[in-house]
Amino acid sequence: MHGRRSPVSEVGWDSDPLVAGWAGLPSLSGDLRADVCVVGLGGSGLAAVGEVLRRGLSVVGLDAGRVAAGAAGRNGGFLLAGPAIAIHQAEAGWGLDAALALYRQTLAEIAELARLLGPGVVRQAGSLRIAGLPGEPADAAEEADRDKELADCEQQYQAMLRHGIAVQRYDGELGRGLFLPGDAAMNPARRALGLATLYSAQARLFEHSPVTAIDGGQVRTAAGTVSAGLVVVAVDGRLELLLPELAGRVRTARLQMLATEPMRPGRLPCPVYGRWGYDYAQQDAAGRVYVGGGRDHFVEQEWTHLTAPTAGVQAWIEQVAARFTGGPVRVSHRWAASVGYTPDARPLVTEARPGVVACGGYNGTGNLVGPVAARAAVALGLDGTAPPDCFTR
Repeated sequence: MHGRRSPVSEVGWDSDPLVAGWAGLPSLSGDLRADVCVVGLGGSGLAAVGEVLRRGLSVVGLDAGRVAAGAAGRNGGFLLAGPAIAIHQAEAGWGLDAALALYRQTLAEIAELARLLGPGVVRQAGSLRIAGLPGEPADAAEEADRDKELADCEQQYQAMLRHGIAVQRYDGELGRGLFLPGDAAMNPARRALGLATLYSAQARLFEHSPVTAIDGGQVRTAAGTVSAGLVVVAVDGRLELLLPELAGRVRTARLQMLATEPMRPGRLPCPVYGRWGYDYAQQDAAGRVYVGGGRDHFVEQEWTHLTAPTAGVQAWIEQVAARFTGGPVRVSHRWAASVGYTPDARPLVTEARPGVVACGGYNGTGNLVGPVAARAAVALGLDGTAPPDCFTR
């Protein structure tokens, strides 16, 4: 399964010509004032910028690196409606109203992204949840776990039917499970850069401007300061480093991925995830497959702020890639990113300090949950509106 050439430790999504050709934004130099300062320009931070602009207020946005250079541009590119856990599990843990509210808001987020960015970025192809991994089980333990997950798929199916959410049973080449037609896929870096381009006409956005301190309505970087009535910290992984008071409420983990050289197009018709969502893959129009997972096999190792790929997880993902694609793969890229987790799988939306609200802890599914959380954070900071029960505060 090893490639003909050595895989590079770069993000596979960045090979897209529109991403590789990104002209970039300036870095902050000097002192600025705005109604709101947004820290972090990933999916959630850009949603916060858009919400502030919608309200007719001035906004400055800062990112420590390139837009979407963190998890926002390094994830699997899945646009999966709902929370990180399945709807029937969220209903049991959070209550029906909270679970349904988040599901419906994330469905609406898919529609809004498609409207803003078009089909060239958002591919409305649905998603597949399969029990286990494609192919024959390797042993009796894998077969037993697949049967257990198939039963859980049926519980999810019945819950979605009860609540009027589109779902179909799936039994096909990749295995058995569920097809969710409302979901979608994207190149996550293209999504973020597209939104940054859209909003930069009105907002003042800065790349390569890491924040060194947030104090009393001032956000400081090495080369400048932003003074604002409200600061929105929209950072998922490493949030507890930027705001230490959130330690224990959110915890950073590393998620790892790889990309393959082009293969037979159409093997994966839509984003596919299996083995309880721990392993996942999607294929682009050129046939490249983007695969991630394996964190549960290396749990303690992956509770880390480091973002370098590791041999053990990457070896597992290569095996997963072969299962998803049905044969040997040639790896072209390997990478990792930091994401945030919370104890009960509810995203965090909270006032961290006077005049500073934070959102994060998306539990590995921030592409849609993050923007919804960011708008709730803006409403908390500007209006005093308490976040809905689908968020922990």
